[in-house]
Amino acid sequence: MSADPLQHRAGKTERSATRAIEVRRSDRRRRTVSAYREGDRTVVLIPARMSKAEEQRWVTVMLDKLAAQESRRALGDTELAERAERLSAQFFDGRARPASVRWVTNQNTRWGSCTPAEGSIRLSHRLQGMPEYVIDYVLCHELAHLLVPGHGADFWRLLEAYPRTERARGYLEGVVAAARLPHVPGARGE
Repeated sequence: MSADPLQHRAGKTERSATRAIEVRRSDRRRRTVSAYREGDRTVVLIPARMSKAEEQRWVTVMLDKLAAQESRRALGDTELAERAERLSAQFFDGRARPASVRWVTNQNTRWGSCTPAEGSIRLSHRLQGMPEYVIDYVLCHELAHLLVPGHGADFWRLLEAYPRTERARGYLEGVVAAARLPHVPGARGE
C-alpha cells in the first residue's frame, strides 16, 4: 500500500486550514472509498487504480461527508466555547476573547449575535447540523465583532482571515433562499 500525503492550505482547495490530508492507495481495495480523522490529519483510503482526477473528486466528497458527520454531532456550549477559542487563536492571534459562547433558541432571523461590552457570543440553534465550516464562519464573524463592533471595512478585512468566508456566506444565503421557496404539495412524495 502506498501513501501519497497531500497538504492543503488556506485557499481554494483547503478543507481545514491546519488539517493535512493523506491519500492511501490500496491494490486490495476495489470499489470502496473511506475516510477518517487521525489526529490532525484526514486519511482517505482509495483503490490503487483510481486516476488523479478521481482521487481529487473522492477526496472532496469524503471531506464533505466527514464535515457533515462532525457537524451533526451536537456541540454543547462547552465545546462551542472551546471551538471559539481555537478559532480566535488560529485567525485572530488569540485577541478575540469571549466571556461566554452559547447556543440559543430565540434567534430566528440571525445566525449569531455578539455583545462586545459583555464579551458574549450567541449562536442560533438553527446552525446545528450545518457543515462545520459554516458554524466556524459564524463563530469567526462574532469573534471579529469583539475586536471591531460594526460591519465597516475594518471588520470585513479582519474577517478575511477565515478562508471559507465566501463559501459559508453562500451556504447561508442558500438556506435563507430555500426557506422562501413556495411549498409545492405532492413534491418528492409528500
